[in-house]
Amino acid sequence: MRQKALMEHVENSEQHKDDAFREIIASCRSLSKYETNLKSALPQILSAIVAASFHIVIGISLAYSAILIPQLELPGSDIPITKGQSSWIASIIVIMVPIGSLVAGVMMEFLGRLNTIKLAAVPCVAGWVAIALANNFTWIMVGRVLTGFACALGTSPAIVYITEVARPDMRGSLISSGPTLASLGMVIAYAKGAFLDWRTVSWICIIYTIVPVLLIQLFVPESPVWLVSKGRIEDAARSLRFLYKKYPQPEHTDQPLSDMHLNALLKERETKLAEAQKNVNRHGVQQSKLRGFLKPTGYKPMIILFWFFLIQQFSGIYITLFFAVTFIQDVGTEVNAFTASIFVGLTRFTMSLLNAWLLKRFPRRQLVMVSTTGMAICMFVSGLFTLWIKEGTTTLTWIPVVGLLLYVCASMIGLLTIPWTMTAELFPTEIRGIAHSISYSMANLLMFFAVQSYRTITDLLGGAYAVQWMFAVVSVIGFFFALFFLPETHGKSLAEIEAFFAGQSQPHRVPTEPAAKPSVTEHLIRSPSREAKLKEVELMLKNKNGA
Repeated sequence: MRQKALMEHVENSEQHKDDAFREIIASCRSLSKYETNLKSALPQILSAIVAASFHIVIGISLAYSAILIPQLELPGSDIPITKGQSSWIASIIVIMVPIGSLVAGVMMEFLGRLNTIKLAAVPCVAGWVAIALANNFTWIMVGRVLTGFACALGTSPAIVYITEVARPDMRGSLISSGPTLASLGMVIAYAKGAFLDWRTVSWICIIYTIVPVLLIQLFVPESPVWLVSKGRIEDAARSLRFLYKKYPQPEHTDQPLSDMHLNALLKERETKLAEAQKNVNRHGVQQSKLRGFLKPTGYKPMIILFWFFLIQQFSGIYITLFFAVTFIQDVGTEVNAFTASIFVGLTRFTMSLLNAWLLKRFPRRQLVMVSTTGMAICMFVSGLFTLWIKEGTTTLTWIPVVGLLLYVCASMIGLLTIPWTMTAELFPTEIRGIAHSISYSMANLLMFFAVQSYRTITDLLGGAYAVQWMFAVVSVIGFFFALFFLPETHGKSLAEIEAFFAGQSQPHRVPTEPAAKPSVTEHLIRSPSREAKLKEVELMLKNKNGA
């Protein structure tokens, strides 16, 4: 009886506060136009880009093997390596990412999204020092292991952070800022590798590791979603005020929305909810993380992402990244491989910038279909000329290089970037942090097998031309996967995506306790869509007045 009375008290109190909050929000009739106003989103854009800036050193780490392996394989190298060892140098960084990603999933839940990124700098700096001072193959591997672990710690929290602070119409574009900055890091690695010794590049990379951490510390607020989940209501309110400070303030109402009012309202709500949750029995509606994965909103996205990443990895996107110089040498072109690798990096970076616009403008499924079509055509033509070069029937040795550059362009349209974008936005809030880390780990395990098997596949299929044709076939499979199985998330709120996997026609919010009704206060914090909240409030007020 005591528990029931408490829940009724919380419900009545919440209803009163929600009514007041509806009146406040509903007064902002002009707020919806700011949903497409770029100026209003500047704080979110700044926060997203700075949070993703650690991707620069991640891109350098990924591309570093492409400049390191050719230098170590040169005659007279102070650390000579075999082909088998070169495969491990390229792929070991990837096998460490699943481990680091799982650790990141736990850390970002307990320490926060941004603190996890800051901590990633510690193993990253240690890894670059180990590589720079290495006197044998073992120490190079130690350095690659540490930088690989750091890549996961710095990547997963950034994507989750951007997902939680970006408004729906810009979420895809802002998430793509991570891959864009990673592509910039690849350009830096390829360019420095063409002119500098690999040890010098390692020392320089320490700077690229430390600067993003300083920027995050100085300019970016923590995710309000995470802060609320930890009961830090005042910090969440400050974060929200920063992220939405370019939005208009409410017009005059009977109850103006002051900072003190907002803080007091949210703090009292969170206190009462915490008190009520202590009194519910252990078989209440609070869902465990495990049960979250057993629901359709958990396992369906995971299955889709597995096949999506399997297609991505064996279409050759990351094989050509990790073995850029070696891959170009294998096709038999007369073009300088190091120079060509710089153009590969520049192409990736340029297309990353374009991709941010594409993700904002076009549906995900269409982009993947166009991307896989272009990749298949480019790899088929490139493989054909590679075969003719091998047979000595053509002198057009530059065509495979052009084909590779166009293939990179096509991959950046969709198949390279969109799977990573979906790792965060497909999952519901209750499991998003851990689910993103698991799917990210799964993707990197697949990447490890793809990169590790490159030399073996080349030998089994009979040469570089056959490998390129394999990439073309997998790209065709990717086209049909996007056509029949890939869900469309473009322009949809996180609630709408969750409703799709739950089999609901409209988003439905499951209450956190049996007697409590969905709260506009809670929606304000957890949903980045101000326009959706405004429409919801106006509809409720209209129904209320009509009654």
